[in-house]
Amino acid sequence: MGVVALVPAAGRGERLGFGMPKALVPVGGVPLLVRAIRGLFESGRVRHVVVAAPPSDVDQVRTVTAPLAPAGGAVHVLAGGAERSDSVRLALEHALAEVPDVRVVLVHDAARAFTPPTVVRDVVDAVLAGHPAVIPVLPVADTVKRVDTKGVVVDTPDRSLLRVVQTPQGFDAATLRAAHESGLHATDDAGLVERLGVPVVTVTGHQDAMKVTTPFDLAVAEALLVGGTG
Repeated sequence: MGVVALVPAAGRGERLGFGMPKALVPVGGVPLLVRAIRGLFESGRVRHVVVAAPPSDVDQVRTVTAPLAPAGGAVHVLAGGAERSDSVRLALEHALAEVPDVRVVLVHDAARAFTPPTVVRDVVDAVLAGHPAVIPVLPVADTVKRVDTKGVVVDTPDRSLLRVVQTPQGFDAATLRAAHESGLHATDDAGLVERLGVPVVTVTGHQDAMKVTTPFDLAVAEALLVGGTG
C-alpha cells in the first residue's frame, strides 16, 4: 500500500504576522508543519511525506521535519512554487519519481495542523476502497447567501446540501496526476478533479481540523487545541 502525503507549505503567511513561513509558526511551541506531519504519520497509513517549502527555507524545514519520519519512511523536502498549485505539482512529481508503488496521494494543509489521525485514515481507506477522489467535510452551520457583483442577494442555497471542505484530500495517484497535467484551474485539488468529470466522494471531517490562517485562529488553537491535546 503506497500512500504519500503532499504538504504544500511555501506560503509566507503574512496574515499571521510572525515574519516567517506560516508552516513554521509555533503553536504551543511546536511548528504547525510539525504537528501536521505528526498527525499524518500517526494515522498508520502514511509512510512518506513530501513538503514543498519556501525556497529560502528548505534547509530549515528539513532540519525540523527529518526526525518525524517513522522507520521505513521519510520526509522529503523540496523548494515549492510561486502558487499553491505549483507546489502541489512539484511535490507530486517528486513523489511519483522517488517513492515506489505510489497508489494513494494525499494533499494536506500544514495550517490544518490538528486534523485527527482518524480523518486521515478514513480518507485513505475510502480511496483504497475504489473511490478516485475523497475529501473530508463538515455540514455548514450558518445560513449562506449568494450575491451578485454589487453585493445584492441573489438567493439562499439550501444549506443542508452544502459542506465545508477540509484536508487531507485523497486521490488515486493517476487521477491526481491527470488533473495537474490537464491545464485546468481550481481553488483546490478536488476542484481540479471535478473538472475532469471524476466523482468526488466525502467522508466526515472533524472540528479540530480548523485552518490556522489569522491571529484569531492561532489564539483559538493555543487556547483550545493545545490546551486539550498538548
